[in-house]
Amino acid sequence: MSNPTTRVLALLELLQIHGNASGSELAQMLGVDGRTLRRYIATLEEIGIPLMAERGRYGGYRLVSGYKLPPMMFTNEETLAISLGLLAASSLSVGEVSTAVASARAKLERVMPQKLKQQLRALGDSVTLDLVPTAAPASVTLATLAAATQNRCRTVFDYTGGSSNGSATRREFDPYGLVFRRGRWYAVGHCHLRADLRTFRLDRMQQLRRLEVPFQRPQDFDAAAYLTSSFASMDSGIEVELLLHTDLANASAVLGDELGLLTPKGDSVLWRAHTGCLNWFAAQLVRLPFTFDILTPSDLRVELRRQAERLLAIAMA
Repeated sequence: MSNPTTRVLALLELLQIHGNASGSELAQMLGVDGRTLRRYIATLEEIGIPLMAERGRYGGYRLVSGYKLPPMMFTNEETLAISLGLLAASSLSVGEVSTAVASARAKLERVMPQKLKQQLRALGDSVTLDLVPTAAPASVTLATLAAATQNRCRTVFDYTGGSSNGSATRREFDPYGLVFRRGRWYAVGHCHLRADLRTFRLDRMQQLRRLEVPFQRPQDFDAAAYLTSSFASMDSGIEVELLLHTDLANASAVLGDELGLLTPKGDSVLWRAHTGCLNWFAAQLVRLPFTFDILTPSDLRVELRRQAERLLAIAMA
């Protein structure tokens, strides 16, 4: 915080949070000396912020009791951060969440000074975030899981897997963390049905509710790292590699993450996956809306040719 104005606002924020703090504590938190702190205190008083200074062992600085601060005060950097956050939320959201984003932006604009309001609107009009909105979970699902994760409470829900016949299974689940990856929300934690760590997509959860059953999360558990490693280590069955002639956003929107790992490679995307049945995998390739090269295994080309011949025979019948 090299800008003195920024440090004065930070001091005001600290006084709001701590209530009463000594001069040495405030100076240490701001990274300034005592003389500079007193100058910042004087600046706050000059702009009409009433402060109390108490001497003695337990003395310090605090805001006058009952004083109502302005609802919000933002620096330029904070305005940029908020604006980009709202743009990202708007780009990735649909339905009720998009409505909430628009409402939040309107409330912020009502309390912002004119200069900052113009900056926020300029970003909204000129900046485009090329994000991929895919299957979005209900906001209540995300909020319930976030609260359960924070409070270490078990949840229960009905889950429909991507490769199943459409039937749902009841899962009791201890959520260790939530991760947003390539347009989708995932929950990582302990599944009591499988008695092991599992990853679930939030948009495939139904009838989610929180149970008043506490759990202990493993110390230093990294949900994002686990999600990445689980996608990369789908090592059952036959390994396949394809070069998809599309970009990462399009490939992720079509394939998701469950069938393998997608990695940008020049103007294309490298797709590494595993399958227990090449015939089934070839049938999935027929549905892709973009061209591709099969790198390995060579037997997959044979199966794909069979699928093409079958479809051609149907079309010619």
